[in-house]
Amino acid sequence: MQAFRNLFLTIIVSTQVAAAERSDYLHSGNQIVFLGDSITAAGDFIAIVDAQLRIAYGEDIPDLINLGLPSETCTGLSEPEHPFPRPDVHERLDRALEKSIPDVVVACYGMNDGIYYPFDQQRFEAYQAGIRKIVSKVEAAGAKCLLLAPPPFDPQPFRKAGKLLPKGAEKYAWFAIYEGYDRVIQRYADWVTSDLSLGVQTVNAHDPIRDYLSEIRKDQPDFAMSTDGVHMNRDGHRLIAHTLLREWGVPITEDLPETLVDLTHQRHQILHDSWLSHVGHKRPGGKEGLPLLEAEKRAIGIEVRIRRQLP
Repeated sequence: MQAFRNLFLTIIVSTQVAAAERSDYLHSGNQIVFLGDSITAAGDFIAIVDAQLRIAYGEDIPDLINLGLPSETCTGLSEPEHPFPRPDVHERLDRALEKSIPDVVVACYGMNDGIYYPFDQQRFEAYQAGIRKIVSKVEAAGAKCLLLAPPPFDPQPFRKAGKLLPKGAEKYAWFAIYEGYDRVIQRYADWVTSDLSLGVQTVNAHDPIRDYLSEIRKDQPDFAMSTDGVHMNRDGHRLIAHTLLREWGVPITEDLPETLVDLTHQRHQILHDSWLSHVGHKRPGGKEGLPLLEAEKRAIGIEVRIRRQLP
């Protein structure tokens, strides 16, 4: 699609200007840990970041560790209809930092933290406190924290299915979401990217996706990148990845081979399951990962195939 292509070209041009300086943590020997909910756990934007780093810098790249956990919040809040208490990242954060020894932590929370209800000041303050606690603990562990503002909730898929609820409903849930929920997420994202007292690098993953959807829908009113408004397809993840790469000043290859992304994603998923089990968490029903050493051995086989795909 031309609008999508134009957006990516804009990102590429602006990135190439900044690409001369590369942060120390983007070199080999460093570890970047990604914390977040199911959007992070899906891993597509991390796989795309990985593939772009490989094309830009070859083997001189950091190790990326996906520790995203579905259903997770940074507040410990849950909607009444959720089948189990939503996991709270702070239950596992100390262990995650101790076991992964990150140089950088990229944290993306917010989608679940509003618990799919209308805006509420107490929930918002719980979100602010949860984010501040992440920053404090990451920095106390000697790592750099980068906050990725939450991507938008797209109401269109649920609106078409008749699953959105108006303000004043008795209760809401992930399957029966407040119709104005993206305004809630917008406030969360705006705060993350504007509160200078946080004192950390922030990346806005919300506005580029919102603007892209708005542009495409001028010609294709039914266009969507998700079936539930929350979990985007790879094109949505590509927007997140490119926004993060642009912030890091990494040159972006526009026509990234999907086979390369598929392989990096396979590698990350094996390690993702293993790392979640290695760190431990309280979310029920999750897949038990391989012991970390065995997962790393399997990842080596995929690594060989990945390197064959590189220029």
